[in-house]
Amino acid sequence: MKLTHRLSFLAPLVVLACALVAGGLYAPGAGAAAAAEQQDDIRASLRTFSDVYSQVEQNYAEPLDADKAIYNGAIPGMLRTLDPHSSFFDPRYFQLMREEQRGRYYGVGMRVGARDNRTMVMEVFEGSPAQKAGLRPGDLLYTINGKSTEGLSTADVADLLKGPRGTTAKVWVVRPGHDEELGFDVVRDEINRKSVPEALFIRPGIAYIQISQFTDTTSRELDAGLAALGEQNIQGLLLDLRSNPGGLLNEGVAVAERFLQKGQTVVSHRGRASAEKRYVAKSGGSFRNYPIVVLVNRTSASASEIVAGALQDHDRAWVLGDNTFGKGLVQTVYPLKENTGLALTTAKYYTPSDRLIQRDYSSMSFFDYYYRKNTDTQDSRDVKMTDSGRTVYGGGGIAPDEKYTPPRANRFQEEMIRQRTFFNFTTRYFGPRDAKLPRSWQPDQAFENDFHRFLVDTNVNFTEAEFAENQAWVRTQLRLAVHAYAFSVEDANRIAIETDPEVARAVDSLPKAKALLENAKKLLAQRSAK
Repeated sequence: MKLTHRLSFLAPLVVLACALVAGGLYAPGAGAAAAAEQQDDIRASLRTFSDVYSQVEQNYAEPLDADKAIYNGAIPGMLRTLDPHSSFFDPRYFQLMREEQRGRYYGVGMRVGARDNRTMVMEVFEGSPAQKAGLRPGDLLYTINGKSTEGLSTADVADLLKGPRGTTAKVWVVRPGHDEELGFDVVRDEINRKSVPEALFIRPGIAYIQISQFTDTTSRELDAGLAALGEQNIQGLLLDLRSNPGGLLNEGVAVAERFLQKGQTVVSHRGRASAEKRYVAKSGGSFRNYPIVVLVNRTSASASEIVAGALQDHDRAWVLGDNTFGKGLVQTVYPLKENTGLALTTAKYYTPSDRLIQRDYSSMSFFDYYYRKNTDTQDSRDVKMTDSGRTVYGGGGIAPDEKYTPPRANRFQEEMIRQRTFFNFTTRYFGPRDAKLPRSWQPDQAFENDFHRFLVDTNVNFTEAEFAENQAWVRTQLRLAVHAYAFSVEDANRIAIETDPEVARAVDSLPKAKALLENAKKLLAQRSAK
């Protein structure tokens, strides 16, 4: 693409920047002059960039890749001077973002990963075309509709697998235990990736609901999950928001308001160029009187922090886990030319008590911001109170009411996970075998012995003492791996929930949630009577 075309693409960014400046600063007299001066500065900077780009394009030692220079260089470089969350989406990633928000796409329904310069099937989704066709985890993809996958990235392979509904992807794979390639005709269909993958009873009367992200179907999925359980039967709820990166604000608000009273604030946001906007529970869920424990961790972010913060500030839920990520910057997505998009930070989120969710990033690198070791951060100047008068702090995400640190893996466990031993063993074991198993399948001693031999044959570093000490853990991991292979990753996820020690702790914490809820009700009744 020629320089003039590239610069015409950049023009909307400049217009947007000018509009933001004018919207924030414009006023008669001196204000108008200042805004005009800033617009002149932006135009001058764009002319400088044009001159630099032209010199690079004409004189650089090798031919210039315009997409790389603009999409991966100039624009991200500019945005990195702003904050950690303003970002640019090239056409492919803009499309992926839209698919994530919708929670659906057309394809075959499996997750792939890189292995030996090829692409391997890592997970097959429940009820998907890939599962129906007979593809399995561990299959190495060799060709898709005649195109070799050698040297292709996983993103390129994923694009080959996608396509219009009803079309066929002819997939040839190499499977462990088979000398020849196997061919599968996979008819593409709509793949719905549920944002509420689990809604189940883990104890009599104790419901568990997991929300993995906030898409445009999340609140409807939540309603369907509660209805399927029979909400009148729920005596306590565990709402799992661990590792939920967020998503759509309106869906986070819709989830929170289902457990709040009508008129209670869910979240507010305000920025330099935007007035404060407050979101309140429109209908509320006053009939939902069961106690709630919300599970969070250090990667619970954005909309998941909005939900956790709202329920905590209104004393509606007991929050268990680790400090959340602290992502309280509002991104407005602006579609641009050439099917690209800009996610620009335009405001900041505040919980109902008016504490700031966003963690400070001004004195650290973006790497340290994203991969921090210490999660116990808070702004001692941002002190607020919940409805019942409990002290909470802003500036560091949502701090849990009860801290929970998952047990650390020991050396043996870390080695098993690092080398993907359970996945590799399962794919090798079942490659030449029929994987039809009863849902009640559990590893027996013979199967554990086979796994032990596999570790020895593949030179995995361990001692017999370590294997004996970790036998219960090995048995659980084998069960998870086999269920993911023989049934689906969703089936394995349900087993993981049932055996999760943090979920067990959440069950034990329900009396604290109940006491919190009853105390909040009592205080509200007293205030209403005055």
